[in-house]
Amino acid sequence: MIAAADFLKLEFEAPKLLVGHSLGGAAVLQAAKYIPSAIAVATVGAPSNLSHLARHIERSRDQAVMQERLKSPWPGEKFRIKKQFLDDLEVTPHAGKSFQTLNKALLIFHSPWTAIVGIENAAELFQLAKHPKSFVSLDRADHLLSNREDSLYVGSVLAAWAHKYLGSRNPCALKGI
Repeated sequence: MIAAADFLKLEFEAPKLLVGHSLGGAAVLQAAKYIPSAIAVATVGAPSNLSHLARHIERSRDQAVMQERLKSPWPGEKFRIKKQFLDDLEVTPHAGKSFQTLNKALLIFHSPWTAIVGIENAAELFQLAKHPKSFVSLDRADHLLSNREDSLYVGSVLAAWAHKYLGSRNPCALKGI
């Protein structure tokens, strides 16, 4: 993520808004401190602690150690997880605590209905974050936002929120494209 931000800075424009879903939400919280151009960060269904993810795949860890790879524990997912990833989870700082010292706006989207990343994760992130911070409950949404209405809602609220921090510029537009 940091390398991608550096590329954008050199070739187009440095990113001002970071958005991540689930594990990507934890990743943007970690990366935000290394991307000074980012003034706002939004997460959707992000875990507050990466050990949460490790718990989901812990039961297969011995198998992963032997095979060096592990299938995703979530139904329908086709990606594989390397043992190195599991090892990295153990040494990665708590996502919420890393964001605590940043001076960036935060928007947290989370559904109280999903069991994949419980609502207590959003509560912990919100509690640890400094202002400005906002929380949007995704009533009845599943973790993947598979209902079109839910994803459109997140997109429209995110756009309105980002406008406050980014101004009238389109946060998704890149120079020259």
